[in-house]
Amino acid sequence: MEKRKLGQFEVSAIGLGCMSLSHAYGTPPRRAQAERVLLGALDAGYTFFDTAAIYGMGHNETLVGEVLGHRRREFVLASKCGMSNGDQREINGRPDVLKATCEDSLRRLRTDVIDLYYLHRWDKRVPIEESVGALADLVKEGKVRAIGLSEVSAPALRRAHAVHPITALQTEYSPWTRNPEIAVLEACRELGVTFVAFSPVARGFLAGGVTDPAALPDGDLRKTMPRFQGEAFVANLKLLEGFKALAREAGCTPAQLCLAWLLRKGVDIVPIPGTANPDHMVENARAADVRLSDAVIAKVEELVNPQTVSGPRYAPAAQATVDTEG
Repeated sequence: MEKRKLGQFEVSAIGLGCMSLSHAYGTPPRRAQAERVLLGALDAGYTFFDTAAIYGMGHNETLVGEVLGHRRREFVLASKCGMSNGDQREINGRPDVLKATCEDSLRRLRTDVIDLYYLHRWDKRVPIEESVGALADLVKEGKVRAIGLSEVSAPALRRAHAVHPITALQTEYSPWTRNPEIAVLEACRELGVTFVAFSPVARGFLAGGVTDPAALPDGDLRKTMPRFQGEAFVANLKLLEGFKALAREAGCTPAQLCLAWLLRKGVDIVPIPGTANPDHMVENARAADVRLSDAVIAKVEELVNPQTVSGPRYAPAAQATVDTEG
């Protein structure tokens, strides 16, 4: 797979988001299947793996550590803090909590150092400078190599970057979530920060993986998201056939169309699709070889954009936890 620069690292153009192996989309896969995804990803050319303390309340980090620990030198490892406090879900950016979370993550991941450590959410009760200062201490101690931020605005990024260089900013970005284009991408480029795009296939929607929200399993977080509910979902579903037709025109799958579109948006963008399906993992990797024409890019953006997509990406309670424009 082609490589892209991520601060001091060189990583595969497409990384692997590990969340769905433990968390968020219903019952996680069996251990054997999760192992096939993780080990198969290394063999398929992925060299960038993304996890977090909150995913399965530590389960995902433990899984990654146990399955990939013996091949640790083959990939860049990213994890996150600031959304968990011990075994409880809590947005907490206090320096002592972040440092304790890091110690727990290092143990679960079976590593001496985390390559890229994100502040998962900015705790508005704590100045972002204090939270980033704690992560900077971890860099000085050799426990973290680089610092990232997740779901923050351009002004917050600039404040954080003044404390310690920020290597990556992560937020949702896909044809149907274009919020980063408001100001965050520009700020990242101004500061030399790589943009990491999570949910790049629209939480499975633009891959054709959700045609009936009622069929989603219990515990699937998409059931709480406005775009997957009622009239908004019916309206969004009308976009899907046109998107599939564009994928056929481009000679790829709909998921690959999303990823190839993102790769064309800039060499400083690294998508991290997640999946519990080994075949989908390979399919996503092959998106790095897809070359889209300007005509297809234009058609994608005409079909799927903020004016044609119905509903906000989060319900109000979840939206209150992020600091992104739009």
